[in-house]
Amino acid sequence: MSTSAIRISQLTKRYGDVTALRDVSFSIREGEVLGLIGPNGSGKTTLFECIGGVLPLDAGGITRGDRPLTAAERSATLFYLPDGIAPWPAQTVRWAIDYTLGLFRGRTETREEVVRRLDVAPLLDAPIGTLSKGQRKRALLAIGLLTPQPMLLADEPFDGLDLRQTREVAQTLGWFAALGRTLFLSIHQIADAARVCHRFVLLSGGRVRGEGTLDELSAIAASRSGSPRSADLEEVFLALT
Repeated sequence: MSTSAIRISQLTKRYGDVTALRDVSFSIREGEVLGLIGPNGSGKTTLFECIGGVLPLDAGGITRGDRPLTAAERSATLFYLPDGIAPWPAQTVRWAIDYTLGLFRGRTETREEVVRRLDVAPLLDAPIGTLSKGQRKRALLAIGLLTPQPMLLADEPFDGLDLRQTREVAQTLGWFAALGRTLFLSIHQIADAARVCHRFVLLSGGRVRGEGTLDELSAIAASRSGSPRSADLEEVFLALT
């Protein structure tokens, strides 16, 4: 996981006089599970929407190697799965999965395994609009995992899930990453992030406060505070933000 697949450089996003993101810079490495960690209101969703092409950038860029990604290259490289959406509410989960696989020429070879791992089979014939929050989350995550792009951006993939479902989803994400998929996950529950992510980007007040593995971030926090290193991601986050 040493190659930088994508580099976010000095990304800035403003809404009028309010700067939601300021000079945000970090890398997303091939084959890793990268966690974007921050409290509600820190700018996580805005950052994902900027990277995913939903919002225009006011400054900064998104590059691979030494050159910016074009819009077409970005669409071919990453798939953005927003939080809190209910697409095609009158259609069944089965229809949505089949439609997505056909539209994007998705990963048909892993369809049954994804459905099994996320326990989506009981939901296949239910209209999306009738699903609970947790059921909809699992169904849409299945759709996202079956898209062909090498990188998946998922906003709050554990929101609405109970403890058992959270563990099952974390295991499924780890399985997909082991197959070579790059995952960038926005997570506000730090315990969930620690369970599944290889590295972390700490976001607070629209700024990056740290980037690295837990050990690397712990070392930075210890050097700033003069305290011993901590193996607790929550303590490290609080120390750096």
